[in-house]
Amino acid sequence: MLKIEISKRTDGVGVLRCTRADGSITWQKQPKHGAHFALHDLTHYAVETALGYRRGFFGLIAEGWEVEDTTGKGARGPLPEEALEVERIVGLFDSERGSGMLWTAEEFNGFAPCSLTDAEIQKVRALRGELFRRWSAVVTGQKLELTI
Repeated sequence: MLKIEISKRTDGVGVLRCTRADGSITWQKQPKHGAHFALHDLTHYAVETALGYRRGFFGLIAEGWEVEDTTGKGARGPLPEEALEVERIVGLFDSERGSGMLWTAEEFNGFAPCSLTDAEIQKVRALRGELFRRWSAVVTGQKLELTI
């Protein structure tokens, strides 16, 4: 199990804190673009949970990776192939969100590292939408807590 906390700080900085089953903690402070990173992290959660990925960002954190290692430039070396796939899919959902339009499965799969069904895309969107609503309701100075 992994406990995930995303804090909405009054100074606009975003903080991600993850507590592993063994009690160890890794965290990251995003001094710039904190709001974007919160939505990006929530999209990771939606993709990894809805599509059943076990070795995406949060899966690696649960395994004992430190946040800074997930860049692929840390002590653990390059990211596993599954984590790279997840990152590409999350990036596509972030791009779709930024475009302000919902892409068809065909449009999405034109860029995706693997083919996703319309049902899979809708499942991610539904979970992400719920997470975004929950995040929007978090009062500044408080946090959103999730488990995976």
